[in-house]
Amino acid sequence: MKEKLVIAMVGLPARGKSTMAWKIARTLEYDDVRVEIFNNGELRRKLSQENTSSPDFFSPHNPKGLELREKCARINLGLAHSFLGNGGEVAIIDAGNVTRYRRRMIEETFNGLPLFFIECVNVDEEANEAYLEHKATLTEFSHLTPAEAFDSFYKRISHYESIYEPLHEERNRLLVDSFEGCILQEQISDVVPYYDRIRDIITTRIVRNLFLVRHGETYFNLEDRIGGDSDLTEKGLAQAGALAEHFADVPLPVIFTSNHKRTLQTAAPIAAKQKDCSIIALPEFNEIHAGLCEGMTYQEIRRQIPHVANARNRNKFGYVYPSGEGYATMEKRVHRGLQKIFYLNNYNDNIMIVGHRAVNRMILSDFVFRPKEEVPYIYMPQHRYYHLQIDPYKKHFELKPYVQKAG
Repeated sequence: MKEKLVIAMVGLPARGKSTMAWKIARTLEYDDVRVEIFNNGELRRKLSQENTSSPDFFSPHNPKGLELREKCARINLGLAHSFLGNGGEVAIIDAGNVTRYRRRMIEETFNGLPLFFIECVNVDEEANEAYLEHKATLTEFSHLTPAEAFDSFYKRISHYESIYEPLHEERNRLLVDSFEGCILQEQISDVVPYYDRIRDIITTRIVRNLFLVRHGETYFNLEDRIGGDSDLTEKGLAQAGALAEHFADVPLPVIFTSNHKRTLQTAAPIAAKQKDCSIIALPEFNEIHAGLCEGMTYQEIRRQIPHVANARNRNKFGYVYPSGEGYATMEKRVHRGLQKIFYLNNYNDNIMIVGHRAVNRMILSDFVFRPKEEVPYIYMPQHRYYHLQIDPYKKHFELKPYVQKAG
């Protein structure tokens, strides 16, 4: 018989707790461990006849809100206890659990069972703000404008901050930077089943399905020009439409793009074919800026500034365009973009990035560990896309075609 374990998440709203809980649960399932997540927010939305997204509901001075949140906590703890008593092996309590009082309740409920707490923090303000903007698009805020939803969620966080007590006394605890995916502090006083496995899960990137798509054909592509912000051609728009048909039955809650028109124009019809999909443009995924060479053709560069063409040919990865960028200098920002999408992705199985040739090469190399000197030569066509799957047991990627559905 496998051992039992209770994991209780801790942290302010929008700090990646649910994403972390999902990541742990889904990966332990690969080890044939029976895991279930007990999310207080989901239960609250089921039990309440009202929309509980108002920040006042979360005020520590709101008796009605306190009563419902306390009720949800106790119900979920009871459900988790029953799950463990009926063959379950790992129960994850997914809630803020920001007070010592709430954590004592958890300790008392599972007295005698192995228990440890994972506190999620993120000090990257830009990532936090992007996460709040994304949360503001969720269904519970659909009655508000994006600005109102952002403000509402920020006020909710302020209420939690006013009563927040970080982990300190708990016998078994981890402090995790959920954006960087690293463990900041750990204190383990007891024998905790699956502990080594969970530490590996926390610090390892898990990718169920990543669809890496290059934008459709642009007018600059036809003229062999680099950079710029060109529109899609008719063929490019048709490619975007074919991608939309190809992925119509694949749930894509979010599509990540750059700020350039060609990626946004490619993503728009794909999102339109989805039931509920938002597009998030990240500047980290903007194409290499060619500086003085922006908008030039490669032939013009060879003819007008041959020293640039020659120097780049000698070291394509390390070369930096005059007043611009190169593969080496954009590596850090592309990696940061990947950190953002895994932080923003809300534990969905499917991720799509609609990017550019050079950027997508950098993204792919981050997963398949191509030597740097090979990165600028990775094949990145516009009529195919890369499908990547990465878990603790394997790394799989393939270049797949897409065709428009008949009829």
